[in-house]
Parts: sequence; structure tokens; C-alpha cells
Amino acid sequence: MATSFTFFFFFFFLSSTTIFIEAHNNNPSKYCSKWGPEIQSPFHIEGQTQQNDTLFEVVCRNKSTIINFQSHGYGDLVVKSISYDTKRLDLLDPKSCVHRVFLNLNLSKTTFDYYYLLKNYTYLNCTDRLSPVLAEVPCLSGSHHFVYTVEPSAMAAIPSFCKPIKTVAIPFAYSPYLADNSFGLSLTWGFLSAQDFDQKDGFRVRHVQVLSIGIFVMAMSIVAAALLIRSRIAHDMKKLASQDKLGNQTVEVEKFLGDYKAFSTGETQVDQVSIQC
Repeated sequence: MATSFTFFFFFFFLSSTTIFIEAHNNNPSKYCSKWGPEIQSPFHIEGQTQQNDTLFEVVCRNKSTIINFQSHGYGDLVVKSISYDTKRLDLLDPKSCVHRVFLNLNLSKTTFDYYYLLKNYTYLNCTDRLSPVLAEVPCLSGSHHFVYTVEPSAMAAIPSFCKPIKTVAIPFAYSPYLADNSFGLSLTWGFLSAQDFDQKDGFRVRHVQVLSIGIFVMAMSIVAAALLIRSRIAHDMKKLASQDKLGNQTVEVEKFLGDYKAFSTGETQVDQVSIQC
């Protein structure tokens, strides 16, 4: 039975792979690499004939699909995936610094917009570290300057050694739990209509609830705090157990000394009786 299942799984996998490769071979111009996203309208690959309904050009480079935002404050970004149904473009930053993209990329003169709901955050450049409660953006910070993202309403409490860089509308503030080269770096194209928005649990969202991002960050924080508390409790219990063991050993020694003293006293009394006899 197990052998038949293994053979079936292997045959299915091989057939699927063959079909996938043949699809790429039959449409080589639609892909920059075997595993890259399919390029179709409104995108086209540089050097190929541009159709009337194409709006965006991508470049094939080193088996990667690249879209360039040089004239919009940034540079090259790698196209991770494209969903034509939901008009979603998922990107990777080759420099591994999403918040540098958020800080510099200007989409106002493009037909792109961020896929997620946006909120204003102020980037701060500080000559000293702030409270550990705030996490610095490592890829924007250096040995003598530290960059943070805060809500504009918190600026009144910011010390004088911090200066604002820019206030921009971005999907989320920096969090070490969401620090990778792609999280939140998703765009959508075209004008959004009422159908592009959903109503769920009283929150208005664009395709994906941004509330879930906050919940995810909160959950990760709770997990980290729980692990810390668990570690502390385990340490305290180990310490207490060690103290109890030491206490038990002390009691046993005292008991032994008491027994020895009683035994010694008994021997003395026996000797005295023997002498009197």
C-alpha cells in the first residue's frame, strides 16, 4: 500500500513538473526565469513589443524580474509575485531594507499605490538610543546615529537629540518581528473602487486587514514576554529547589548530630552503670 502511494505521489509530482516546464517553454517571453512570475498585461518585458494596454515595464536581469523606480525616489525592486486578479504586486528589496523603500519611494506620480492601508509615521534620526521600548531600524542606523519610526503625536515627548527626517504614510512602523526584505512591500495598480474594499468586524480594510498586522506584532510580543517569564520562573524554581535541597541536607546533618549526641550520652550512662556494678 505504502509503495503504491509513493509511486502515485512521484508520478503526480513528475507530471506536474513536466507540465509546468512545458508551459514555460511554450511561452518563454512571459517569464524572466523558470520560477519567476508570469508577465502579462498591464506589464511587459523590456525589449519586447509593447501592447496598447501595457502600463509597466519590467527588466529580466540575473534570472530575476526587476521593476525600476529610479525616477520615483528609489531604484530597482525585485518582483516576487504578481496577482492579476487582485491587482497585487509583491516586491523584494535587494538591499534588504524595506523601511528605506518606505522612506524614499514616492508613488504619488505613478498609478501604483500600497496594497495595505497607510498610516503616517515620522522617521527620527537620533544621536543616542531611545528607550528600549522603541526598536531602532538597523538598516538605517549606524554606530553614531539611530533611526526610529514614531507616530507624529508622540513628537512632543521626543528628546532634543532626535531630529525628524520625514513624515510619510507607510503600511506599518518598524518592528523587529516584521524585519525582512518584503513584508508590507506590496503594491496595487489602477484606481480602487468600492468593490476593492471589504467590511469585516467593523474595520474598513484594503484587501487585507492591517489590523492583522498589529495583532501579529502583539502576539509575537506576548509570546516573547511569556517565554521570558517562563524562563524566569524556571530559574527561580531551580534556585528554590536548590535551597530546599540544601535546607534538607542541613536538617539531616542536625538530626544526625542529635542522634549522635544522644547515642554518646547513652554510652556514657552505660559505662557509669557498669562501673558502679
